[in-house]
Amino acid sequence: MQTYLDHLTVERGLSRNTLTSYRRDLDRYLESLTAAGVTDLAAVTPADLTEHLLQLREGSPDHPALSASSAARAISAVRGLHRFAAREGIAAHDVSRDVKPPTPPKRLPKALDVDQVTRLLGTVTGDEPLALRDRALLEFLYGTGARISEAVGLAIDDLDRSVVTLHGKGGRTRVVPLGTYARDALDAYLVRGRPPLVAAGKGTPAVFLNARGGGLSRQSAWTILHRAAHAADLPVDGAHAVSPHTLRHSYATHLLDGGADVRVVQELLGHASVTTTQVYTLVTVDRLREVYATSHPRAR
Repeated sequence: MQTYLDHLTVERGLSRNTLTSYRRDLDRYLESLTAAGVTDLAAVTPADLTEHLLQLREGSPDHPALSASSAARAISAVRGLHRFAAREGIAAHDVSRDVKPPTPPKRLPKALDVDQVTRLLGTVTGDEPLALRDRALLEFLYGTGARISEAVGLAIDDLDRSVVTLHGKGGRTRVVPLGTYARDALDAYLVRGRPPLVAAGKGTPAVFLNARGGGLSRQSAWTILHRAAHAADLPVDGAHAVSPHTLRHSYATHLLDGGADVRVVQELLGHASVTTTQVYTLVTVDRLREVYATSHPRAR
């Protein structure tokens, strides 16, 4: 298994978080095989895989049931392992070829409306270094559609006057425009907020820093957003809680609402497939229905 994970790291360039999920999924799979008396990948049968899939969806004494999306990811990891084993001669053939992962339900992304975003971004005030940082981070997330990992991984050299280079999943990079609000907030932070934070640390190229001068962590960035959402009286718990990805969803939805082509939004978001981006068009169609239902005299 470690050889396969090394392959994913070197050849596929998967992120650390993705590799951690794959390792967890594969550990559970090997545990399932061992319990069934199977200790060699070459001896696995399609029935073993099918049984594992059932355990993922129904749960077992040692593991809770997984959602359809989590089970799909787990089976994808297992299928990748068997493809790798067949290609490397570890097994005679790929027994997972006819085992299909469950199709995740198509769920609409959560998005804030423009007034909610404005309220959220307006919660951070003051000229202290951390306040300038928090405001710049929130404006950056909404103004670029960056993933939280892309924001905390941002380096000074990635910034230009009107564009920013984001380093996304699978080692892919993209260049996205930097709007006036995000640029002004970043300028204020870089000039008046970041220097005092840098002085507290040992020097780092990261744009967003913590109070000790080190790079801001994903969890700290999440906390900043959580605090702002609470101040803006937006949900911070439950199914509709505001998360870092909420601003990314809002960015995409508002672009499409404004008439942006889905292919352009795909490039801005860094989606490998336009199919991933098209789920946002369902959000805008719902919005059109809502406007029609409340505005047209013959809608009801």
